[in-house]
Parts: sequence; structure tokens; C-alpha cells
Amino acid sequence: MGVQPKIAKRKPAKARGRGKSGKAPGARLTETQIEEVFRRFQAMSPHPKTELRYADPFTLLVAVVLSAQATDSSVNKATPDLFKEADTPEKLIELGEAKLTEKIKTIGLYRNKAKNLTALSLKLIQDFHGKVPDTREALVTLPGVGRKTANVVLNVAFGQATIAVDTHLFRVANRTGLAPGNTPLDVELTLDRVVPERYKHNCHHWLILHGRYMCKARKPECWRCLINDICLYKPKTPPPKTPPPR
Repeated sequence: MGVQPKIAKRKPAKARGRGKSGKAPGARLTETQIEEVFRRFQAMSPHPKTELRYADPFTLLVAVVLSAQATDSSVNKATPDLFKEADTPEKLIELGEAKLTEKIKTIGLYRNKAKNLTALSLKLIQDFHGKVPDTREALVTLPGVGRKTANVVLNVAFGQATIAVDTHLFRVANRTGLAPGNTPLDVELTLDRVVPERYKHNCHHWLILHGRYMCKARKPECWRCLINDICLYKPKTPPPKTPPPR
């Protein structure tokens, strides 16, 4: 997956102090700890899946493009009606950009996304015989498709062990010490290197869902986290206070 980022030698944690994340900057879990993290994730959820609703590689691609800077739930509310009329590149082109815009207007950045999806569909027809390609190099040539979107499609639609780094995964990787990095690509390449191969295909699903529902940005729910004792985040968020019995 390209050149691995160089990891600078780190000073002992005491000399570095602690950053806003509540852990020593750059602090990492050990190989044994990483193995245990994913063993627990697998035991809890053996077959994690994307929460986006789709029927095939094309509808998945459309849903993932629409989900950029938007919630999966908002996408899932809009796509059933859209896919009734336009579940192939040819049908989406026939639908037209104006009608497409109307159907997805409840989703953030909908005008730009409508333009990208129209151009994306045209390129699929012209360059890929109307089929979604199964390589990252080809996918990122499509309008509106970046590395993260390509990785989701490769993982979910084609079963490849790619790791899609969104804001939730980026936060979890840094906060816990699984794969500290300054950029999504740093985190992706580090995870690709340190996550045991048997867990790699499901890795990003576990971490995204963990960040979405447990390790939240403003107030992580540490008191009910299954990797509470391994995570390097300090201080752990205490449970909410319950009112005294009357």
C-alpha cells in the first residue's frame, strides 16, 4: 500500500507530558494489546456491516458518495426513493441532474453531490462499461470518489481487506493508541501494518461503529467500553450520576 510513514523515535511518556486527547502524544498500544482489542471486537460482533443500505456495487458507491459529511441515517432516508428510479449509471443519467438534486436535497452538500454522481455515472458508462471497478486506482478517477470512499467500496462490495478512515475511526485510532497519526493516510497505513491479518477485513467497521456509538467525540462513554482497560485515553469518562432514590 505504498511507502510506510517513518515513525520517529519517541521520548519516554513522562518527558512528553499529555495533550488535549488525554494521553501521551504518539503513545501506542503494544502488539499484544492490539490483538486483544480486536479479539474482543470480534467476540462482540463477529460480522459487522456498513449501516448504509445498498443492493449492489453501484448503489453502494452512490450511498458512500452521498454519506460524505453527512450521516448514514440521512442517506438511508433519501436513497430508497432514488434507487427506485435510478439504480444503474444509465438510469441515473436518464433521471437528470435536476431531478437527482431534488431527490437528495435533504443530504448535506447535495448540489455538489448531484453533479459528482452525474459525472461519475457518465464516466462509468464511458470508461468501465457501466460497471464499478474493483481497484482503488480506477475508483479514485471517478468524480467525488476519494481514497476513503474507494476503500469502503473495495471492502464492502468486493471483499478486500481495505481500511476506510473516517472521522470516527481517526479519533478512535488516535485516542486509544491503536494507530496514532496526523492524517487519515497515516492512520490507514499504520493500521494496515499493525492489525493482525485475520481481523483486517472487519477492522474499519468495528472502529467506525465504536467511534460512532461509544468513543464519541465530546463525551466518550468509557464506563461501558469493552476495551476500557486497554485504551490509553486519560482520564476515563465516569458514568453519569444517577439521582438518589426517594
